[in-house]
Amino acid sequence: MHRRGVGLAAFDRQQTTKRFQVLSNEISESQVTHLNSQLTQFRSSLTHFASTHRDKIKSDPAFRHAFQQMCTSIGVDPLAGPRKGGWWAELLGLGDWQYELGVQIVDVCVSTRERNGGLIEMSELLRMVSKLRGVSDGSITEDDIVQSIKTLQPLGTGYQVVDIGGRKMVRSVVKELDDDQMTILALAQEHGGRIVEDMLIQRKQWTRERARTALENMLLRDGLCWLDDQDEQSGRAYWVTSVMKWDV
Repeated sequence: MHRRGVGLAAFDRQQTTKRFQVLSNEISESQVTHLNSQLTQFRSSLTHFASTHRDKIKSDPAFRHAFQQMCTSIGVDPLAGPRKGGWWAELLGLGDWQYELGVQIVDVCVSTRERNGGLIEMSELLRMVSKLRGVSDGSITEDDIVQSIKTLQPLGTGYQVVDIGGRKMVRSVVKELDDDQMTILALAQEHGGRIVEDMLIQRKQWTRERARTALENMLLRDGLCWLDDQDEQSGRAYWVTSVMKWDV
């Protein structure tokens, strides 16, 4: 009788476990069905919103930024190309707009590469792209530039947004910047692009050999700066062109 009691109790537990498993499966299926229904309704609502406000999304940078942030927060890419979420590109027309902007970014970066070595300040790039597009009312924003650069990454051309001394810059060459270059760029920004060996020695405690080698590499190897060997103050100064202001 003692063994039978244990056996019956175990049998009852098994039956209870099975009933709970069946109930759990039913609840899970119900939840999945409900979730799919919610997602379908959500997509329909989002599509309607995007279609209704299409022109404002394309023309108003603040509204476009808010829309992009909303989509990002829920894992939707509103600027995806035809291979990724093409319905967005078709619905908003933003895919073509973004790629067109990307082409203009490349145009500016390539045309200025000879003087800045493939590194241009974000504000300068934004100014020149806006001028190229014939707009000056802020209709193109830094966020638009960043999003367009992301569309260029599959090309493997090295386009990337980097932070140097608290300022955003766009690199359009594959080569990575090393620590010494980053230091020189950040310091040059503070002086309108001008930098001399003594600045690095005094401010960064570099040896003269290290300062000279780093600056010469940026000049001769990387093309990131120009040399003024008749500088009035020190006789020899380097000008980092990517952080200088240009009027063209």
